[in-house]
Amino acid sequence: MSTKHLVAWAATFIVLLVIDMLWLGVVAKNMYQQAMGDLMSPEPRLAFAAVFYLLYPVGLLIFAILPGIEAQSITRAAVLGGLFGLFCYATYDLTNLAVIRNWPLALSFIDIAWGTLVSGVAAAAGALALRWFAGR
Repeated sequence: MSTKHLVAWAATFIVLLVIDMLWLGVVAKNMYQQAMGDLMSPEPRLAFAAVFYLLYPVGLLIFAILPGIEAQSITRAAVLGGLFGLFCYATYDLTNLAVIRNWPLALSFIDIAWGTLVSGVAAAAGALALRWFAGR
């Protein structure tokens, strides 16, 4: 991975992590706890969360940020990032609806919408960082 790609990954990682922690830890914390009930672990498994937060920005870099930069469009990076989030989060939530008894339907819709939004914003941040670094 080149330095410019590392800069884009780092910006994407930071924005994704900060916004998602605010969402999961403050804004929607009670909603997730109430909707998931006993399905939710009392303590998150941080090692698995770390793998997600390190890996997910790589997907955004490959499938959203680089194509957006190639098209010279931060908006394109954001839209592709949002679509990436839509597909990833929908895969998770729809699979849960299919195989987990009592998985909350409303939570799935909220989670898919959140994944779409946070992925688009993080991809835009990564694209802006890449553009900034390349223009130095």
